Amino acid sequence: MLRLYDSRFSGNAWKIRILLSQIQRPFERVTLDLDAGQTKTDSFLELNRFSRIPVLQLSDGRTIVESAAILLYLADGTEFLYDDSYLRSQVMGWLFFEQGDLQKSLALARVYHIKGIADEMSQQIERLHANGYMGLEKLERWLCRHEWLVDDRYTVADLAVSAYVSLAHEGSYRMERFPSINRWLDRVRAQPGWLGIFERSPYQYG
Repeated sequence: MLRLYDSRFSGNAWKIRILLSQIQRPFERVTLDLDAGQTKTDSFLELNRFSRIPVLQLSDGRTIVESAAILLYLADGTEFLYDDSYLRSQVMGWLFFEQGDLQKSLALARVYHIKGIADEMSQQIERLHANGYMGLEKLERWLCRHEWLVDDRYTVADLAVSAYVSLAHEGSYRMERFPSINRWLDRVRAQPGWLGIFERSPYQYG
């Protein structure tokens, strides 16, 4: 059985749980406490050389790290990833965009608010917002003209990009500025097998 190492608040790990639900793959969930340093132990470093979650461990003990790589692995051969090499490249482009233009700016602002340190980190949040809004504006422009990110259907591109975007309001982003993004998020949430971040998958053990 697949084993997923994650943490409770991680948007990157949430993406993996959603896809596992959507492809109906049973998995064992191992939830780690990041503040307690559980990703810094020698045993965890043997699973992930980068010392972070998520990690997907296969039944033979091998591991896949980095959320984009895990999503592409799980989606291969399913309806959530195209067989056509050009369309696959477009999916991958959106996964790189999410990690490069959105993830850090959206996730860190959210973390500062969750931890109750937003006031003391206000200058950092202002810088994060400046970068995050630039990424969100690029996404909004695309979604003004397209229903989905790649071609004409929901794929792991939509899943990957939507996770932290849907949580951006928790970092005080003014998401009412982006009507096309909000309509797209509604379409993403309506997909069969979609899970809220704290919702348990019916295919989850542990």
